[in-house]
Amino acid sequence: MVLDCGKVLGKMHHISKGYTPVHRRHHFFDKFNAEYIDKLIPESLPQLKEKLVELLNTLQGLDRNQETFGMIHFDYNDGNYSIDFDTGQINVYDFDNSCFGWYMFDLASVWGNGVGWIQFEPDAGKRKKFMDDYFETVLAGYRSETTIEDSMLDQLSLFIQVCVMENIVDAFEVMQNNGEEPECDEGLSYLIKCMEDDIPYEGFFHDIYSCEEPFEYEERKI
Repeated sequence: MVLDCGKVLGKMHHISKGYTPVHRRHHFFDKFNAEYIDKLIPESLPQLKEKLVELLNTLQGLDRNQETFGMIHFDYNDGNYSIDFDTGQINVYDFDNSCFGWYMFDLASVWGNGVGWIQFEPDAGKRKKFMDDYFETVLAGYRSETTIEDSMLDQLSLFIQVCVMENIVDAFEVMQNNGEEPECDEGLSYLIKCMEDDIPYEGFFHDIYSCEEPFEYEERKI
């Protein structure tokens, strides 16, 4: 199924490369920009704001050609597709967050999906080996439907960090939309720590990670 997951994503991206919209969806930077970050993130988290803007500035320098940038799902995970286990067919839904962005973002999201398979393994080396093999399988399926440049695959760690940013922004948006005072629980504090300290791969191979309580960290005060 991992191969098919990559294959379906590759097929979607292949279609996107030839897609000419009648009514254009929004652009990644329409939402993710320094002005919005400054407005959304509390003033008590200045280092987080700084790191998010640095990340956005790095993204501004990346290629946005037809082979690297186009309509993406922006929420491609196993909660947003169903699998027919008799036929192996995958049906993708929930395109509400679709936007124009880098294809690597969707691939980085798929990388994150694989973490759940091995998150309780205490040996970081074994976790790394599993994730490398898992992502190679994803790419085999993906490349059976479309091409991707090695120079973009080299940016996997960067786009995993972009996924971390998206999760942080989403958490603060949910609090704002619900009229709640901003607060950082263990999960959000963990993501903020990864961003502020430039810890790659969501900290999955770092000392910060605990296989007993994955992706938790001491609560941050705001």
